[in-house]
Amino acid sequence: MPIWRVSKSFRREGPITERGVEVLRMFGLTKDRLVEKSFSISCQLQINSGEVVYITGPSGAGKSVLLRELEKSMLASERINLDEIELAENKTVIDCIDGDIVEGLGLLSMAGLNEVYCALSRPVDLSDGQKYRFRLAKALESGKRFIFGDEFCNNLDRITAAVISYNVQKFAKRRDVTFILAGTHDDIIVDLCPDVLVVKELSGPAEVIYKKGLIDAAL
Repeated sequence: MPIWRVSKSFRREGPITERGVEVLRMFGLTKDRLVEKSFSISCQLQINSGEVVYITGPSGAGKSVLLRELEKSMLASERINLDEIELAENKTVIDCIDGDIVEGLGLLSMAGLNEVYCALSRPVDLSDGQKYRFRLAKALESGKRFIFGDEFCNNLDRITAAVISYNVQKFAKRRDVTFILAGTHDDIIVDLCPDVLVVKELSGPAEVIYKKGLIDAAL
């Protein structure tokens, strides 16, 4: 079973103004103490092909850092990030999906973009939520082994988020594609059914929970 290790440390940078010094005093800290303090994120994961990894926790906990560091561990030719998918200005959504039109519509539907007006609109003209779903459809179409998505379903209504999460975990198993996703919402966990759940709080190490271990323990 492949093991992926992430270790990243940050040191505070930038000037500290007189107002900043006053804040430090209020919290019983010194300027030197603040400069010395570093923020570290470390995690070790076992990820198999075709699994779904979901990194969750509050904003500012380091979810995006974990996701980016894991992405760097994968070959560039084998991965795709939803944020890096461009939005076409000179083609409609359905024209951006290659191959058979029925399969294309199927991919759009799987990504929660099954309205006819969306399919016939330009990607740049879609709403923010629709743009996210378009990028997901393009990622599903890409044939890449690893799909990375930050802020996963964060800006979608919760019913749509649940449907897309369910479709993603089905796609992962059917196509042997590994999804590594990060988001603040835990209401999609049941539908996403991640094989690896990483919970990162504002302080302390990340907690890694494997679905297989939970299933074995219940048997």
